[in-house]
Amino acid sequence: MIPWNNTPSGKIRLRGLGIHLPGTPGPFNAITDVAGVEVGYTTLISGHGPRVVGQGPIRTGVTAILPRGRHDPQTSCAAGSYSFNGNGEMTGLVWVEESGELTTPITITNTHSCGIARDATVEWVFNNVEKTVNDWGLPVAGETYDGELNDINGFHVKAEHVFSALDNARGGPIELGSVGGGTGMLTFDFKAGSGSASRHVVIGGETYTLGAFVQSNFGRRHEMTVMGKKVGLEMPGGELRGKPVGSIIAVIATNAPLLPHQLKRLARRVPVGIARTGGIGHNGSGDIFIAFSTANREAYAGNPSLASMQFISNSAMDDLFEATAQATEEAILDSIIANETMVGADGNTALGIDHKRLLSLLN
Repeated sequence: MIPWNNTPSGKIRLRGLGIHLPGTPGPFNAITDVAGVEVGYTTLISGHGPRVVGQGPIRTGVTAILPRGRHDPQTSCAAGSYSFNGNGEMTGLVWVEESGELTTPITITNTHSCGIARDATVEWVFNNVEKTVNDWGLPVAGETYDGELNDINGFHVKAEHVFSALDNARGGPIELGSVGGGTGMLTFDFKAGSGSASRHVVIGGETYTLGAFVQSNFGRRHEMTVMGKKVGLEMPGGELRGKPVGSIIAVIATNAPLLPHQLKRLARRVPVGIARTGGIGHNGSGDIFIAFSTANREAYAGNPSLASMQFISNSAMDDLFEATAQATEEAILDSIIANETMVGADGNTALGIDHKRLLSLLN
């Protein structure tokens, strides 16, 4: 199977349907096309029928993103963040803003498990890193709400699930859709969840890679747009949420050498990709983004007193801005396409999008 067209389990992706958005993806069309970046999941699915708090049904999980992989978790990356709409949570961003550094792995889960994901990441770091620069950590943990399908107040994500996602993080092609933290999510009232895409960018004769990962959980059906067409208007029915709430967490990675304020500029372009899919940033949505660069490792390794960094000039960043928008748009759509109908707590049903109907509308 071609990673552009299918996920490792065989689920079809946007390009597998013959829908090709602009830009050139990397070999996996995923955030893992950025060398060193690894992604791990723990997916929790069990139970059926009425919701019994503390027992289920369970439709949730946790996603882990390691900027430099499991073999180099202690070296920081330059980073910047942006909140498009703040009805959500991503821990650790005050220190990212202050320092311009991402010092830990990133985890994403459901709203009421964000704390355990954050705390378990601290424990994992200090159990798995032989030598750390500091004896403290402020991990980045993001969340979106999965309470329609999941017994969210049952607190089913435990520390061992976070450890498992971190331990199992890998490069290469990654699974998409209802996996990890995205297991119980909806977008435009279709079943959605985890999505990723990448783009190659040539600047000054050098080819760089930019990847996006989203946990997508936002939007109303009539807003959904693909290739500029308001397909959601033509696909009504079966809406589970039916109201303007939900969130999206986005992680942008690149090997292009950028300074922290430039990475903040990349994070600010994520809403362009969201808008291309029809999202507008509803009042009830937590739309929070972080961008990091794996370049300039030597400037962070060992916490030197004096360090030097290379960086692309601000005037040469336009193609990276466009790549951010393109990869974000495709990642969101892939979180919907590489998915299927899910029945959760109380029999609540999130419909998988009808691929044939979508193609007929686009054609």
